[in-house]
Amino acid sequence: MAEFLFEILSEEIPARMQVRAGADLKKLLLAGLEKAGLTVENIRVLTGPRRLTFVADLPLRSPDVSEERKGPRVGSPERALGGFMKAAGLSDISEAEIRTDPKKGEFYVAVIESAGRDTDAILQEVIPEVMGNFPWPKSMKSAGSTFRWVRPLRGLLVLLGGAIVDVTVGGIQSSNTTLGHRRHGAGPFVISSFKDYTDTLEGKGHVRLSHEDRKAVIKSKATALCAEKGLELVEDEGLLNEVAGLTEWPVVLLGDMDAGFLNLPDEVIRLTLKSHQKTFTVRDPKTGDLAAHFIIVANQIAPDGGDMIKAGNGKVISARLSDAVFFQTEDAKLKLIDYYDKLDTVVFHKKLGTIRDKAERVAALAHELAPKVGADPDLAEQAAKLAKCDLVTQTVIEATSLQGQIGRLMFEREAGLNNNSVHSREGGNPERKAPASDALDPTLRWGDRENNSVATAIEDHYKPQGPSDAVPTDPVAIAVALADKLDTLVGFWAIDEKPTGSKDPFALRRAALGVVRIILENDVRLRMEPYLWLATKKMPKSDEVRARIDGIELVGSVKSKEFKEAAHARVDVDVHSTGAYISDLLAFILDRLKVYLRDQAMRHDIIDAVLADGSDDLVAIVNRVKALQTFITTPEGENLLAGYKRAANILKAEAKKGDLPTGEANRPANEHGAKVFDALTTASPAITAALESEDYAAAMRELANLREPIDTFFTETQIISDDIAVKDNNLRLLRMISDTSRQIADFEAIQG
Repeated sequence: MAEFLFEILSEEIPARMQVRAGADLKKLLLAGLEKAGLTVENIRVLTGPRRLTFVADLPLRSPDVSEERKGPRVGSPERALGGFMKAAGLSDISEAEIRTDPKKGEFYVAVIESAGRDTDAILQEVIPEVMGNFPWPKSMKSAGSTFRWVRPLRGLLVLLGGAIVDVTVGGIQSSNTTLGHRRHGAGPFVISSFKDYTDTLEGKGHVRLSHEDRKAVIKSKATALCAEKGLELVEDEGLLNEVAGLTEWPVVLLGDMDAGFLNLPDEVIRLTLKSHQKTFTVRDPKTGDLAAHFIIVANQIAPDGGDMIKAGNGKVISARLSDAVFFQTEDAKLKLIDYYDKLDTVVFHKKLGTIRDKAERVAALAHELAPKVGADPDLAEQAAKLAKCDLVTQTVIEATSLQGQIGRLMFEREAGLNNNSVHSREGGNPERKAPASDALDPTLRWGDRENNSVATAIEDHYKPQGPSDAVPTDPVAIAVALADKLDTLVGFWAIDEKPTGSKDPFALRRAALGVVRIILENDVRLRMEPYLWLATKKMPKSDEVRARIDGIELVGSVKSKEFKEAAHARVDVDVHSTGAYISDLLAFILDRLKVYLRDQAMRHDIIDAVLADGSDDLVAIVNRVKALQTFITTPEGENLLAGYKRAANILKAEAKKGDLPTGEANRPANEHGAKVFDALTTASPAITAALESEDYAAAMRELANLREPIDTFFTETQIISDDIAVKDNNLRLLRMISDTSRQIADFEAIQG
């Protein structure tokens, strides 16, 4: 085996693309090398701001391959022989061997010998192909070349056993040299091996090659710097990944900011520092409050120890936080509910009206859902109407990722909750009354506990926003989150804007999976279809959408007029009012349920078997899937499944010959038939009762009791009897077996 070292050097690769690019490089190279017959061992991939590096052990030559291709029998027509020779690369049939099979007689076999190839030659083909088909999300041409890469290429280091592999890609010729840090160790450096490569670059080249190593260095040094000042780093994995992708030689510094800005909400400070300056916030571990400092990760060792870097960042941070103070001050001039009418100035979708239209639909649906999740209907309706209000505040317009958080903070302030933390949710005096102005309806008064639920719902109704995001757990938040997602799904199905292939511009798959997770992880018992129909009834018609657009008042009469004309022109298809799409939407949600359950190690065939009965109570479906999967793995389950399939196969075979006998089965005269008849007659109502009480374990026990009589029936009975009456009654018994099993699931769908 020889060491293969491959480095692609370019201008700065966007931080968010680096790790994925490393995985893609490994996947594509591995596929190409293995296809060529090479064994690849000891693979390692390194990613950084300017380079992707792949290193592995390869043989110097691919192995010789001997392949046998079976041909037609001796004496076959010329046409068959000609096709065989062409496919096998033979010029004459005499080049094939003749072999003998005891059953099939003599036949031709072509033995095709393929000589191995030098790995150097294979790499010259594989590398350009991999780079030419690399799946960058965005790429560009440079230097007059048609070759596309994420950023302009600057070098290719390609070594096999220390020798240069001759490759040209995008006008760049491979070599044995690389470059280091732009300022601290530019190079070039001549490289002879991977050890030489790492020693050189991580030494005088000042490049930490591993993304994970850079993360570890940043986190360790930041934690140590904070500890020296009695502070604590506010960890942010996303930001840590980003700054590790922005720096080749990370240098961690602790900067200072104006303590006056600490009056801003923590969320605003964290987002401002993160999004604008890629800096971490720090806090006082004794109080948990943010401190007037920040952690910045520079990409160089500054001559002055980083003082100018810290001062420059502090200056920009002050300017950004000053903007945030202004936005907060302006936003605070109105109460959260005062922004409700302003939601009419933002179009949710041209065929579904404004954000206010959506808020009203969600509020009505949340009111209906609330009893199902243990929430107060009026409270859920109020929370839903407040939930979108912060979308038109200046703070959220400037920083959209704060949607929900700003609304919660504003509501908490108005309700006098004094919650300073996102996680400060519970407690308070339930008898304490919030000001009447905090409620949409002045006659509604809520205590601290209820107001905390509303505040939680305002922030959490967007959740979950990804597979790793937590789901809402407060009943009011659950009602609003479900209503919001169901309204979105029904609305886009109504206007036929469903996901297609890999395209999902409105994140409807995420919304459906969110519905599934909220219901299952909170054990919410409800049937989906009635609430989909209820949401359908609240969908607008085109004339209603146009009327709403006409009522929008935008700043600037010309812009307002142009907007309304453009919006009118696009409102060209009525939202469906018949609800004919509901079954399709329900199937889409159940598909997301399948994905969720497969991730929970549930078998896809058992999921399909349970879903065949048309149930839409997600909790009941999951409980039945779990019980059935456990049962099928037992000896009773395996034998019963075999018996069911045997019965089903006999019925199918007989159905092909003619109509199956109708009517109910009679109790057979023979012992074994009578025993299975009695067992089925007893089990069927017992299974029905168990299913109605959702005692799936009991239902499975009843099924298990059928194993022995069914096994004996098949073993001791001639099903297709010469006596027509007996045969017909046996077929009716088989249908009883099938029908009884199908009470629980469609056993036909289960593999095995």
